[in-house]
Amino acid sequence: MDFLNSLNPPQKEAVTTTEGPIMVIAGAGSGKTHVLTCRIAYMLKKGNQNGERVSPFEILALTFTNKAAKEMRERIEKMVGTEARNIWMGTFHSIFARILRTQAEKIGFSKDFTIYDQEDAQGLIKTILKEIKIDEKVFKPNYIHHRISMAKNMLVTASEYQQYVRDEWTEKTYEVYKIYEQRLKNANAMDFDDLLLKPLELFRDNPDILAYYQNRFEYILVDEYQDTNHAQYMITRYLAHKHQNITVVGDDAQSIYSFRGANIQNILNFNKDFPNTKVIKLEQNYRSTPNILAVANEVIQKNKDQIQKIVWTENKEGDKVTVIRSLTEQDEANRVADIIRSTRYELNLALKDFVVLYRTNAQSRAIEEGLRKVGLPARVIGGMSFYQRKEIKDLIAYFRVVLNDNDETAFKRIINYPTRGIGEVTIEKILDASRKTGNSLWYILNHAEQYLGKGKSTAAIQGFVEMIQNFRDYSTKNDAYQTAKHIAHTCGLFKELKNDTSPEGISRVENVQELLNAIKSFVDDTSQNDKSLSFFLQEVSLLTSADLSPDEDAVTLMTIHTAKGLEFPVVFVVGVEEDLFPSRASLNSRSELEEERRLFYVAVTRAKYRLYISYAEQRYRYGDVSESTASRFIKEINPNLLNFEGRASQIIRKHQKNHQQYLEHSLYQPSVKSFTHVGENIIQDEFKGEFIPCNPGDLRVGMEVRHEKFGKGKITAIDGTEDNFKAHVFFNGIGNKTLLLKYAKLMIVKD
Repeated sequence: MDFLNSLNPPQKEAVTTTEGPIMVIAGAGSGKTHVLTCRIAYMLKKGNQNGERVSPFEILALTFTNKAAKEMRERIEKMVGTEARNIWMGTFHSIFARILRTQAEKIGFSKDFTIYDQEDAQGLIKTILKEIKIDEKVFKPNYIHHRISMAKNMLVTASEYQQYVRDEWTEKTYEVYKIYEQRLKNANAMDFDDLLLKPLELFRDNPDILAYYQNRFEYILVDEYQDTNHAQYMITRYLAHKHQNITVVGDDAQSIYSFRGANIQNILNFNKDFPNTKVIKLEQNYRSTPNILAVANEVIQKNKDQIQKIVWTENKEGDKVTVIRSLTEQDEANRVADIIRSTRYELNLALKDFVVLYRTNAQSRAIEEGLRKVGLPARVIGGMSFYQRKEIKDLIAYFRVVLNDNDETAFKRIINYPTRGIGEVTIEKILDASRKTGNSLWYILNHAEQYLGKGKSTAAIQGFVEMIQNFRDYSTKNDAYQTAKHIAHTCGLFKELKNDTSPEGISRVENVQELLNAIKSFVDDTSQNDKSLSFFLQEVSLLTSADLSPDEDAVTLMTIHTAKGLEFPVVFVVGVEEDLFPSRASLNSRSELEEERRLFYVAVTRAKYRLYISYAEQRYRYGDVSESTASRFIKEINPNLLNFEGRASQIIRKHQKNHQQYLEHSLYQPSVKSFTHVGENIIQDEFKGEFIPCNPGDLRVGMEVRHEKFGKGKITAIDGTEDNFKAHVFFNGIGNKTLLLKYAKLMIVKD
């Protein structure tokens, strides 16, 4: 087992300790994936601590992305051979969807149930709101869905939700939740949250099934345990109850998904749930430079709720972390673009080695524009994924109806696409007949004449039914690719798309062909035993954004939440300003602020060689220009670890003094006055008197003025339109600045 030689002492302990509850606290970049793969390989080759052989069928490994599961399985297979394919390894959702496929009848579903994604779920909720005459402009479908999702993650069913009704919002949510659940059941469908809720119902109501899986999975491993919600927490406790051989790996300092229901207390209290827990800390970082880690450690140590650790590295010292101060978000974007353009050649890096991280998606616009101005391509992660494109959703809807003829959402999408003479009124009659009679959609369609009478629409419906039945018969004799190709070319969708010869139309045809290519690759995968269209659809429905990112050479732009688990040679964290990062909404409680601090920690620890932290003094927010100040997170960093662009020794000394005062007097409250702004140029803090801005109309070329942040300067030019006058000002020690007069605050200096 040569792989043991690649481990440091704590890693080796985590790999070779096979029995009992184990909590591995894995600091950022500490090689936790390597430890997990080595641990499983060790058990398969060496056995457990009692000298007994461990079968791959006895191991359950739960991850948070399909990508992570795939990479781990491939690594283990290289270590131990093809028996690695027999390990139950995958995301919580994929593993328990697999269990539900075999046990669905026990909870009133058939094994071919459809999995609704977020768009499907919100579309169904939108339909329900319309039917029961609730104004969706007030009670937005996405927010109702979020409330239902959070309830399910807390294991609160529709019938139980009534006890939480306190106001109009909870009352409307309860009303929709009840109907939503019944519609899912009628459609033989589950949403993402059901893939966690339904297994718990299955285990609760069927002790024999629970006992079967408890006996089967003698060894349970959970990756990213800090990201588990209540449902995931309960599932792992259920399954680990008998053998107690549960290993959880995670980092409390990277718990950043409370908005999805993740509960940091799951990892903080693990040793209370399992009293004999062995805690192993992986603190050596193999990713980042010491300076980057020092910045990360400085900030995260301010949190109260944490498992104490200090991440360290033997890597070379590297550059100091650079803090960039810009006047506006456009200036910030331009500066980021300039640095990338020069640094890529200096370090001989590809564009995909650079990432720009931000707190909110809205910040990507300015950065993308800044990169475009200098000819740098950008790849924005978090936009529409391949599988959310209309033409892809349309074809997949055909697949879904072929496999599940009660899928109402998919049925409505395709029954008249391409157009076959079945109008909206007819479709509503079909749906209404199904609801009133309790018969399935498929039954109504097969008896269309009985419910709709004779006519062109009824004839069209009969043709549709025959087509779907033919597809179903074809699917039983052919693999996923042959079936998908046959459906795409027979249902009329390909022909419909090819009729559009515009560039967009051609692109849509190419996208459908790419879907067929993906299915062909799935069928050709020798490690894949189940090559059915049904299994392919399950795999697609459980893909995450991390699984879908294309590998192109472009600067990557993404939110910090999306970047978790990734690493890049050069990282920019932009918009590090009060009320943006940390967000204003997080200032209501210590726990919320601490999660923002953990988010900053995640951002910093994505960097391997260079890290830039940037903030702007003006930013458009909600349509208006707002003044901004540097985030408290910057103030929590020892200035000796930072490089301020254009800094001067006296400025650094002043910042050091103010940093110490800040730490002594206010760890949690922002103190703008105690922070000297230093960035692109030296900021002189010589004006101490009362600052009274003048009327912009009083300003003239040649006047001496003062700015609150830039100090004393002279107006060299005024230009622009009446509503958009700009002043060009030369500031002492800084240089030329262009200020928009309706936003800039200038005071005329009088001799």
